[in-house]
Amino acid sequence: MATQEGPTVTSGDIARLAGVGRAAVSNWRRRFGDFPGPVGGTASSPLFSLAEVEAWLRAQGKLEELPEDELLWQQVRNSADDLRLLSLVSRLAAAVAHRRLRTLLEAGDAEIADALPDLVVGDEDVPLIRAAAALAEVRGPEETVEFLYTRYAQAHARRVQAVSPEVADLMAAFVEPRAAEVFDPSCGHGGLLIAAGDPGAVRAVGQERDGDAARLAGARLAVRGITADIRRGDALTGDAFPLLQADAVLCSPPFSERGWGYEELAGDPRWQYGLPPRGESELAWVQHCLAHARPGGQVIVLMPPAAAGRRSGRRIRSRFIRTGALRAIVALPPGSAPQSAMPPHLWLLRRPDDGDPIPTHVLMIDATESRDSAVPAWRSFVEDPRRETAGSRAVPVIDLLDEDVDLTPARHLARPAAVAGGVGRTVDELLAAVAELTRLLPSVTETPHRPLVAVPLSELARTGALSVVQTPGRMETGRGELALLTAEDLILGRAATGRGADGPGLVVAGPGDVVVPATGRAPAAAVVEEETALGPHLLLIRPDPGSFDPHFVAGFLRASAARAAGSAPSASRPDARRMRLPRLPLAEQRRYGQLFRELDLFADALRRTGEAGELLRGLVLDGLVDGDLRPDPSG
Repeated sequence: MATQEGPTVTSGDIARLAGVGRAAVSNWRRRFGDFPGPVGGTASSPLFSLAEVEAWLRAQGKLEELPEDELLWQQVRNSADDLRLLSLVSRLAAAVAHRRLRTLLEAGDAEIADALPDLVVGDEDVPLIRAAAALAEVRGPEETVEFLYTRYAQAHARRVQAVSPEVADLMAAFVEPRAAEVFDPSCGHGGLLIAAGDPGAVRAVGQERDGDAARLAGARLAVRGITADIRRGDALTGDAFPLLQADAVLCSPPFSERGWGYEELAGDPRWQYGLPPRGESELAWVQHCLAHARPGGQVIVLMPPAAAGRRSGRRIRSRFIRTGALRAIVALPPGSAPQSAMPPHLWLLRRPDDGDPIPTHVLMIDATESRDSAVPAWRSFVEDPRRETAGSRAVPVIDLLDEDVDLTPARHLARPAAVAGGVGRTVDELLAAVAELTRLLPSVTETPHRPLVAVPLSELARTGALSVVQTPGRMETGRGELALLTAEDLILGRAATGRGADGPGLVVAGPGDVVVPATGRAPAAAVVEEETALGPHLLLIRPDPGSFDPHFVAGFLRASAARAAGSAPSASRPDARRMRLPRLPLAEQRRYGQLFRELDLFADALRRTGEAGELLRGLVLDGLVDGDLRPDPSG
């Protein structure tokens, strides 16, 4: 392998440069002996020299001129590692959106750095700003900023959880035309505010936990001419706009957050409808949104389907209905939420005003087949709450206020099974889930009991079979330019939510490393796929590739932690370094590691099968009671 020198590109980058698919690049590597060899990366994700690739493409007649935007992106990509890429992209985008950029570019590099202290943090930043500005002169600021955002999202598809433009446009379409101020308390990169924005007519207000994402959101809005105020911080625990009363609030909150601030926010005045249960973070976000809407203002929130029927949240749902805050729920197609593959719901609410009559109906809309019918159904309902349209039903409030207060649209729409074919579709989904579950059944062989000889991690570290590094116990996790994976993130299986700064003591995990909680307090272990900065109370395990398979290590540590958690006293916090790993041949470890990965897929399939089965049970029960279904005479 050649040594890495100068800008590098991935196979996907090469495909974009040449205007072909990735399969074509793989074919070139096999067919052409003179195709440039990798200069870095891994066997599964190699890196190539940009200069060598460009020369080869030109020699083959596959590239006439390197596109300006791709050249800029390769300069950006090679100027920042994975941990700092969003910071650099957001600073370049903010520079392109700067009102005085053209004037500033006439000055020297030192003057530009002095004028933009928040955007210039390294020696390479000013040349990159000049390159981005040059592209903006040709393509325009909006297209340039969107190019940078799109490339970042493609490079970090696993990290970027953004509402699709289609769903964002749908949510914005529910906003009344006279709304002059729109708020998103979890605005990410600004997608919902962009959809609802109108240059010169709408002021966009947003808050975002990640400071770099907030900066990028502000830039994306600015280049569109949308007046915006975007601030960084956790909206639940650190409200940046305590006095805000917006005309409309749009939000796609994090789903199923355990650490949303339950203890510290128990007496918060925002909980006008009741203290959200610890496991119902979404209800905290809904109430936060209502608190920041003006009286009579709209609230539109993307919600997980389970939030409509969980028993723990039924009292708050009841209060939403009794006060007239909840006006409609829209069932969307699967995959409409970036947080989950399940079919989410849109909750349409209105902050009650003094003297408002309590609505007598709540609209239920089925938009699982097509989102196009949702807005017309809502507008028809606003004009006449008793008017029904295809795929929707105005449900009397009294019918919703039973013991369960289940607001799932499928339970209330007229003739859901017989008319819409709900039972048939759900049976197909269940059979497909069962088939997937059957395909993923663990392939194992029963053998006479043979205890595996296991060695403590500390002993393996002494022999050099792996290395163990513990992160500092005390670290700043609330601010800084780097995303930090916290122990809670690891336990909940989510992306990094902490923020920290580079400096002495920072531990960075790389591909193939294994991360576990340092105290072993929860059965969690993960194999790192890309560079990740680690927060406090974590243990990084770096296996020697010739001694251990990382998925074998993670699987055994996770299973061992689960056993320890089930048998140890509640106050006990075992040291993860005392956990043990079996010593097996590497080939056998890889078979174990593959099976551990398949078990994770099996668990996901088992969950989907259960959800499909529960949905089918409810549809059949409702259909039998409503007279839409009858027992099969041949059965």
